[in-house]
Amino acid sequence: MRWLRVISAIAAGAFLCLSAHAQFKEDAFSQSYADPSDTTARDTTDRFFSFKEFADGLTHKRSVKLGTMFMGSTIAIGGMQIYNRDYWKLPLVYGGIGAGVGLGIHYNNLYKADPVANADYKTWRNIAFAGTAAFWWGSLMDGAVSYKSGQYPYPPRSTVYSLLLPGLGQIYNGEYWKLPIYWGGLAACYYFVSTNNRSYQRYRTIYRQATDEESTVTPPISAETAKYYRDAYRRLRDYSILALAGVYFLQVIDANVFAFMQDFEVSDDISLRVSPTVITPDYAQNPAMGFSLGLTF
Repeated sequence: MRWLRVISAIAAGAFLCLSAHAQFKEDAFSQSYADPSDTTARDTTDRFFSFKEFADGLTHKRSVKLGTMFMGSTIAIGGMQIYNRDYWKLPLVYGGIGAGVGLGIHYNNLYKADPVANADYKTWRNIAFAGTAAFWWGSLMDGAVSYKSGQYPYPPRSTVYSLLLPGLGQIYNGEYWKLPIYWGGLAACYYFVSTNNRSYQRYRTIYRQATDEESTVTPPISAETAKYYRDAYRRLRDYSILALAGVYFLQVIDANVFAFMQDFEVSDDISLRVSPTVITPDYAQNPAMGFSLGLTF
C-alpha cells in the first residue's frame, strides 16, 4: 500500500514539525520587534508551532499566522477552511478524503483476496489513495489561497505555495525567470533518481540470481561484479534523492527570502558630492576650511 505509506510518512513529518521547538534561544533571536499594542503579532522565534494559537484560530479568538494554521491543518484537516470561515467547503474536503480512504481499503481487500485474478483492483486502490492525497493537498492549497493577509507579497503565503507546488512561490513573487531553473533542476534530479534506481534494481536481481543455489537462471556477470554495481547504483540513487530534496528546499527558501526582499528599496541615484565646509575640531581654537564628501546610494 504505497500511497498509504506515503500519506502516513507525510503526516508523521508534519507531526514532528508541530512538536518541534527552536534549538537556539539567543537573545538576538528572541527579541520581539512588533508593536506591543498589536495583539495579533506574536514573537514566535522560540517555537515553530503553538497548539493554543491554532485552537484560538479555529475558534476565531484572534488572528493567527498562516504558518501556524498551515502546520495545524496538515493534521487537523479542514482547519484552514474553518479559520477562513469557508464552512461550505468542509463537506467537500471530508467527503473526498473519506471516499478515497474507504474505496482504497475496499479495493485493497479485494486485491489481497486473490492478487492474480483481481490484479486490476491494485490499480483502483492506488487511484483511490491518490485521490485521498489530492483532496488533502487541495484543502491546504485552498486554505493558503483564501487566507487574508493584507500584504503583497506575503512571505508565508509564498513559502506555503512553494511547499505545496514547486515554483508556485516564484510565480506568486513575479519571478517567472526562475521557473526553468528550478523545474529543470527537479526534472534532472528525478531523471537520475529513476535511472539509477532502475540500474540498482537490475543488478540487485542479478546478484540474487547469482547467489541463489536453487536458481535455474544463469546470470550474465559474476556475483562479485553484480554486487559492486548494485552498491554503486544504490549510492548514486541516494545521492540523487538528496539532490532532489536540496533543489526542492532551495526553491522554498528562495520564495520566502525574495518575498521579504520585495519591500527592500535600492535607489538608482548613486552620486558623489564634494563641497567646501568649515572644520572646527574640539582641540583647535580657530576653525579651518576644508572639503566634505557625500555619497548617495
